[in-house]
Amino acid sequence: MRFVLASQSPARLATLRSAGVEPEVIVSGVDESVVVQTRPADLALTLARLKAEAVTDQLLGEPGPVIIVGCDSVLELDGVAYGKPGSADVAKQRWQMMRGRSGVLHTGHQLIKVADGTVLHEAGRSAATTVHFANLSDAEIDAYIATGEPLQVAGGFTVDGIGGPFVSGIEGDQHNVVGISLPLLREMIIAAGHSWSELWTCHRQSHE
Repeated sequence: MRFVLASQSPARLATLRSAGVEPEVIVSGVDESVVVQTRPADLALTLARLKAEAVTDQLLGEPGPVIIVGCDSVLELDGVAYGKPGSADVAKQRWQMMRGRSGVLHTGHQLIKVADGTVLHEAGRSAATTVHFANLSDAEIDAYIATGEPLQVAGGFTVDGIGGPFVSGIEGDQHNVVGISLPLLREMIIAAGHSWSELWTCHRQSHE
């Protein structure tokens, strides 16, 4: 079995590697800005599905099985979905709004299993984790933005990087905040007819 991650996120890749999984990485090239959904959870799941489908199209002719997983994360605050700030000004406004408050990090997961040009299994699920933010001063916000980290991550923060001290607590799966829920992914792998332990060796075997 081949296991493909349809995401260029270094944090997702690092999370999988820390759990003993070395996926093949194929970037989907999906333009996230063109997708509009009302509910944040729906937006995350739609983006994950589009990423997985784009990579699946590239692999349909491959012998299988091949499992492709696409993920996307958004932060929900006051019912509104927030992705990557993209600029320092937006990141500053975001943190001025987030500090001292709580939000919900939604990560959509889309799994597609293909073999010899046929889709054998497809499923999409989302996970939600409540994130509590510290009450940062303006100086702390400016210093954090100056590192560049919050500009290109969902919600404008990390829990596993420089932004870790600014997250005062979480309720739910910490891996989900990083961008991929390992417990949820395990359930999806099982539903696709495989065991989680197969992922520990599938990448090595595919290159032997």
